[in-house]
Order: sequence, then C-alpha cells, then structure tokens
Amino acid sequence: MAVMPNCVKIMPNSSAHQTCGPHVVVLAYDGLCTFEFGIAYEVFGLARPEMGEGWYRFSVAGIEPGPLRAAGGLTVSVDRGLEVLEEADLIVVPGWRGIQEPVPKALIAALQQAHLRGVRVMSLCSGVAVLAAAGLLNGRRATTHWRYVELIAERFPGTAFDADVLYMDEGRTLTAAGSAAGIDLCLHVVRGDFGVEAANSVARRLVVPPHREGGQAQFIAAPVPDEREGLRLGPLIEWMRERLSKEQPIRMLADRAGMSMRTFQRRFEAATGDSVGEWLVKERLRLSRDLLEKQVSVSLDDIAVACGFGTQATLRHHFRKRLGTSPAAYRKMFAGKLTDASRCGREVR
Repeated sequence: MAVMPNCVKIMPNSSAHQTCGPHVVVLAYDGLCTFEFGIAYEVFGLARPEMGEGWYRFSVAGIEPGPLRAAGGLTVSVDRGLEVLEEADLIVVPGWRGIQEPVPKALIAALQQAHLRGVRVMSLCSGVAVLAAAGLLNGRRATTHWRYVELIAERFPGTAFDADVLYMDEGRTLTAAGSAAGIDLCLHVVRGDFGVEAANSVARRLVVPPHREGGQAQFIAAPVPDEREGLRLGPLIEWMRERLSKEQPIRMLADRAGMSMRTFQRRFEAATGDSVGEWLVKERLRLSRDLLEKQVSVSLDDIAVACGFGTQATLRHHFRKRLGTSPAAYRKMFAGKLTDASRCGREVR
C-alpha cells in the first residue's frame, strides 16, 4: 500500500502562488491498525474535487523497513520513510501496536522535531502512546480508549487524561478516544481547516453524523464487582438490580444484609467500587439505556419511572451529567433505525 501526493494545485495568493492544502502524513508501522489507518485515509486521502483547490495532500510514512504486517492479515508496502515528516502540516498516528509497546527512538526524534516546527500531531485510539512517549503531551490534556486510560495515565503522570470525551484538541496535539472516535476527531480537524460545510460534506459521504453528542461514558459497560466481596453481597446486589424502580434506603439494605449501616456501606463499596447511591445511579442509567435502545415505543416518562428516577427531568439530568447527552438523543443514536423500521412494519436485520 503506497499512497503518494496526487495533486499539484495552485491557489492564488495576494503575493504568490502556493501548492494545494495542508499536507497530511499518516504513519505506517509493523502491526498497523488498519481501521484507524482507513479512517485517516478516508477523510484526508480521498480525492474530493467538489472541495475545489486547496484540499488536503496525503502521504504515508513507513517508520521502519517493510514489508509491514497489518491487522487482518494484510501486508503493507510503503515507498517513503520518516523523511516525509519534514514536509508535513499534520501527522496522524493511527493506533499503535500495543499501548505498552516501546516507540522507536528515530520516530520519537522525528515527531519532536516536527512538533517544534509547529506541525500538528494527532493520535487515534492507542496511538496516544506514541505522542506520550515523545513527550508531546506533557502538561497537556489528552484522551484515548477508556480501556487504556488508567494504564497510560500511570506511565505518563504529566498528562491529564480524560476518559469521558470522544476527542481532545490542544492546538498542536490532538487525541481521539476509541477507534471510531477517530472519525469524530478527523471531522473536527476538517471543520477547523475548511469550515462547517466542508465537514458536513465529508460526513455525508461517510454516512456518519457530522457531530456526535456525548462522550465515551455512554459506551462503557458496568464494572464487575470485586470477587470476594461480591460473593458476600451478590444475592443482595441482584435483588437491588431487580427492583431499581423502587426506593432503596440504606437502612433497609443494611437490615436485609444483616449488617450495621456503617459496615454495610464499607463492604458494599469494597464489592462494587462505588457508594450505594452512586451504584444505584449507574445501574439505573444502565437500565434506562437498555430500555431506550430496545423499547422504542415506551415514553421517556415511563422509562424514568421504570428505572427509579421518577421523572423525565431527573432522568435527563443524570444523562446530561453522566453521559453528556440527553435520553432523546441517545435513543435516536442507538434506536433510530429500529424505530423507522418498526413504523413501516418491517423486521430489522
């Protein structure tokens, strides 16, 4: 796979001519994450004549001699190496072969030099490990897939990692969360470089929303209780899950567990990692998300009652606070196709 610049366009300037738009260079490496690479190519590498002159130029830089292995059993051959980074306006790191895998010194040096020249450096998903290893995130905010945040934050304490957002733009360093969040960040870059209409046009061709509401929190599964404490309180926890629509005062729960309130609270937190109140909110949110996805004909008021939030206003408050979106937007995102098909009486496949 060798992708070379395919345009030599001229844009009029007040004093001189200049070549076509920003030069995007995407890294290729042994163990290449093909999905993330595909995102970068799809947004920045495809010819888009409808955009006129000045659209992105695109190159691939192999960070090591090939042929290179890629996810999915592919083999990648790249014609150019790290020297092409000297021509870049934006460098994209499309994932990395392992969140704890070492980063070659030559790549670190090339990225540091590019960063000093003012080049933007962007990571998709686990590619954040490369930016962090190069020291580009020191004193900055960043994000990555929620599964990696705790691990990489321990390795690079000088960076403020946020597991709740889809992407982070710190000017010359940009980071995306899980793989598909790379689309959100790439569209964000297009929006900043060429405006809203250009980003919307690219999004339409990708058949994705030009902007997604919310953050990673809406995609994270509920935590698994600690095994030992979970065994002690497992039956009670399951009982609590079965009656989320009802009030569950701590005194009643402690009595049912045969413990004092203080002991119960301590052991419950040891088992679940959360206080009783926090756990109930998370479980009620989990249930409400399930209902919003699957029960498309149930009203938001009925869902609020069924989940124990009582009112739609309370349900909306917790969605906004914890998930960064609204119940209606969440339902539209996850159940829109099901709703449309149900109205037409068709089976969804």
